[in-house]
Amino acid sequence: MATIVLVHGGGHGGWCWSRLTPFLQAAGHRVITPTLTGLAERAAERTAETNLSTHIADMITLFDDNGIEEAVLLGHSYGGMVITGAADRLSGKVNQLVYLDAPHPRSGEALIDTMPSAEERLMQGVEVLDGVPLTLFPTPETLEVVYGLTDPVDAEWAMQHLTPHPLACFVEPLELADEAALLNIPRASIDCAKTLSLRTPTLIERIETCNPRFVFDTGHDLMITEPRKVADMLIEVVTLAEAKGQAR
Repeated sequence: MATIVLVHGGGHGGWCWSRLTPFLQAAGHRVITPTLTGLAERAAERTAETNLSTHIADMITLFDDNGIEEAVLLGHSYGGMVITGAADRLSGKVNQLVYLDAPHPRSGEALIDTMPSAEERLMQGVEVLDGVPLTLFPTPETLEVVYGLTDPVDAEWAMQHLTPHPLACFVEPLELADEAALLNIPRASIDCAKTLSLRTPTLIERIETCNPRFVFDTGHDLMITEPRKVADMLIEVVTLAEAKGQAR
């Protein structure tokens, strides 16, 4: 049995994993699905200071509070920034990183550096509410164009839960203490074909270093559109990781 921590992306919350989690639990795994500060049911906690560092700190607290000593850490979209920063600080407690249609950042890069195709949309959609610059406001267009939710049932469900996201999270550069050690952690990548078509050659090269890699054709919110397929891929990643661990 593995402990799998699923970290949501921009505008989402722990709710987005509810279709995926049962498949992982049925396979015998412990699954933890936190909501990051300032999102979903924690929206009231956001402040002008809520940023990437805040969310990395959320993960450190999560590991401490749950006594997690070994985990598979998965990040969707913006969550790829969070898991990278968290793994850098969790010193040996992360034995597998999984990037779910997510950037693979390096030290000094912000989300808008790793996803240049999204920068214009994120920056032009900013509104200030209660002193907090926010972006990714949920709209029918956002659901279809950004999240790839074209099924009316999926879109209606997501619209009930999505919240705008603090802009500071997307513009704060990631600062890594030991990037070399971080890059030694096994990495897997599960990507949507459409997203890959928007990546720069540099980002594609980073994805190509991952093993295993999976690519299939669905929307960016693939844990909603194809939960069973994503679960099967993640179970394969965990099984391979456990086999490698036993071999050592």
